[in-house]
Amino acid sequence: MKFLYYYLKQRKTGVFLFSLFTLLFLCSFILYKIPAGAVLYPAMLCAFFAAVFIFFDYKKELKKHNRLVEIRKYTENLLDFLPHIETVDDEDYQQIIRLMDDEQRQRTTEMNIKYSDMTDYYTAWVHQIKTPISSIKLTLQNSDAEYSGIVAEDLFRIEQYVEMVLMFLRLDSDYTDYVIQEYNLDEIIKGAVKKFAGQFIRRKIHLAYEPFGITAVTDEKWLSFVIEQVISNALKYTPEGEISIYLESPKTLCIKDTGIGIAPEDIQRIFEKGFTGCNGRTDKKASGIGLYLCKRICTNLGHTISALSSGKNGTVIKINLDKKKLFVE
Repeated sequence: MKFLYYYLKQRKTGVFLFSLFTLLFLCSFILYKIPAGAVLYPAMLCAFFAAVFIFFDYKKELKKHNRLVEIRKYTENLLDFLPHIETVDDEDYQQIIRLMDDEQRQRTTEMNIKYSDMTDYYTAWVHQIKTPISSIKLTLQNSDAEYSGIVAEDLFRIEQYVEMVLMFLRLDSDYTDYVIQEYNLDEIIKGAVKKFAGQFIRRKIHLAYEPFGITAVTDEKWLSFVIEQVISNALKYTPEGEISIYLESPKTLCIKDTGIGIAPEDIQRIFEKGFTGCNGRTDKKASGIGLYLCKRICTNLGHTISALSSGKNGTVIKINLDKKKLFVE
């Protein structure tokens, strides 16, 4: 119906002129006292043939319109599906489309080159910055100074941020290093928890965790990153109390803290890129990237991640690992 409206609107000039000329002839015949039927009869015949012409022309234009609607679904080789050129307007429009397509392809190529250069630079930077970090960690391990533990904790946080940059760069790269297979879930959890052992001890946060004795089809490195981010957030927003790691049936990994919780108006947005919420604005150090990366990684791995919080009674992050359609290498 919408297309019919625009079709008639496009041809309103022809209809107006036909009506105007018929009226002029009718007035002239009446003034010269010539029978009006001499005008009305030919006018009716012309209107009949015009209606037949419009009917077939409308079908042709509708077919072209439907073809263009179909073309919208194609993202590649768009120009190969353009309708056949029948008028000068068709040729002009297609020339414009081809010029715009060439310009868009050129811009896309330039942007891909710039993005690739930027990714290569930051990837190299991440690997280079890891060398002095490792050197400082080694120095601190051999130091008995009182501040060594605090510096080591800050250094660990820096190392986390560097790893976050690397994961962020790899997430949108043209290639991935996913190794999807069956892993021992306890080994992944223990590896992640071990990195935060010093913080648990120094801040006197109790860890409640008992081995599950199950396996999960996932990628060890990427899932470890997700678990580390969740534990890091739990420690950041839990001044005192306990962090629990437990399993819900069938394979939902839960990491619960007794911290300050998440505001009800923020709970639906914590996985958005750059969103920090009330707690993040108070903390001033939150980037809003960690949980966003967790969400993206879980999606790529075929897992789901969600959050529950009851105000100031803590937060629980749930990672559903029960995905049976992943390809196992």
